[in-house]
Amino acid sequence: MHLSFRITCILGLFAMMSSVSAQGIFENSEDVGSVKIPGSVEYNGAAQTYTVMGSGANMWSGEDAFHLVWKKMDGDFILRTHARFIGDGTDPHRKMGWIIRSSLEAGAAYVDAAVHGDGLTALQFRRHPGSETEEIRSTITAPEVIQLERAGTSYIMSVAVFGDTLVKESLTGIDLGDAVYVGLFVCAHNDTVTEQAVFHNVRIIRPAKKDFVPYRDYIGSNLETMDVFTGFRTIVHQDTGSMQAPNWTPDDRALIFNKDGRLYRFDLGSKVPELIDTGSAKANNNDHVLSFDGRRIGISHHPEEHGYRSIIYVLPASGGKPEQVTDTGPSYLHGWSPDGKYLIYTGEREGELDIYKIAVTGGREIRLTDSPGLDDGSEYTPDGKYIYFNSLRSGKMQIWRMQPDGSGQEQITDDRFNNWFPHISPDGKWIVFLSYHANVKPEDHPFYRHVYLRLMPIDGGIPKTIAYVYGGQGTINVPSWSPDSRRVAFVSNSGMN
Repeated sequence: MHLSFRITCILGLFAMMSSVSAQGIFENSEDVGSVKIPGSVEYNGAAQTYTVMGSGANMWSGEDAFHLVWKKMDGDFILRTHARFIGDGTDPHRKMGWIIRSSLEAGAAYVDAAVHGDGLTALQFRRHPGSETEEIRSTITAPEVIQLERAGTSYIMSVAVFGDTLVKESLTGIDLGDAVYVGLFVCAHNDTVTEQAVFHNVRIIRPAKKDFVPYRDYIGSNLETMDVFTGFRTIVHQDTGSMQAPNWTPDDRALIFNKDGRLYRFDLGSKVPELIDTGSAKANNNDHVLSFDGRRIGISHHPEEHGYRSIIYVLPASGGKPEQVTDTGPSYLHGWSPDGKYLIYTGEREGELDIYKIAVTGGREIRLTDSPGLDDGSEYTPDGKYIYFNSLRSGKMQIWRMQPDGSGQEQITDDRFNNWFPHISPDGKWIVFLSYHANVKPEDHPFYRHVYLRLMPIDGGIPKTIAYVYGGQGTINVPSWSPDSRRVAFVSNSGMN
């Protein structure tokens, strides 16, 4: 690795660390309005959690009293967190959540997403300074996931009990001005006590501009790891560019991701990415897959001599000279057989996109699917008994599976979402996959959308939502489970705050 690249990475890491204050990603913490007992915030940098303590008689009528950890922002943004109260509390009307305020004055105009001690959840707002508070109540009680989005003068509260999908309430015509105070709050609803809430998976997201051009205009990226059973997420690396599609190495030491056509190895110990030497293959898309033993990596490169169509190559995982496998393109790699002998991929042949199988040494390709419409995202189970994939054949993109010779094709999911890229846990018990909402074309998997990561038993069942993500293309295109079958790696996106 070039010394200049290592220095750049280290300086970038220091810059990222320096942007995290004693209030984490926020600028300050203070009481708003008149409170008898001062509030506080404690930021745990290792766990990336915020514990907020606040007093205050109420946040209602014409003025408020509470504790706020805030950041000054303008434009459009998305606020998301998981949150819970600590302890039983004194008053059932204590509240916590996200708030957007025109100022820090007690009677300022605002919009918030508030969860009360008794579980009542509401989109609450004051249209003008000093005016009466209004609210729109949610049908969801005591959600752990709280999201508040601003788009101009429109506001959307989305909440969920962890594991469920989000339920929305919307509000339009509230002008708080362009520059606002954004943050997490706690109000005790009793000025003689304090209440506490802990917030994790806190994200402030700058969405892509409405006129962005896909595959030309990019926003920043978060490389994240997550415990799939608890939903706790950790941002391990950030980049102003487009990181995509992390693999988790079988030795549990690194993540491999794509950026600008190159592959990088991100060491989980040093937290520094290193460029992987892929020889002449410098136009790689995000379809890269490690062999089960972690010794080799397959890539999908767009060589000039093949008309810039994707061709599959194999090389040592540590880097080296790529060896060509497929003769025909486009061929988009997705899976490697457990015995290391075969690759499976999506190939476009005569206008049809189907799943093919080929020996790692090359030769004749074997067509495994032949239904009309897109078949994609193929991946072997660790025991080699099945290949899971996503298919458009039922009208929506859904998860299917088949035997390694293409026989016995059966549908695994059947819901209102468009489901992509099934990834099987190393212990063979679970599938994690990406879900787009129905307003996305089923044959498309675009950048920069609200998406879910969902978890399901290997043989099917009701999927559980484990991550609420702004992302899509590049989020989890490739196998990304940790060796212990407990965590996955993925990419979320945001412009610079």
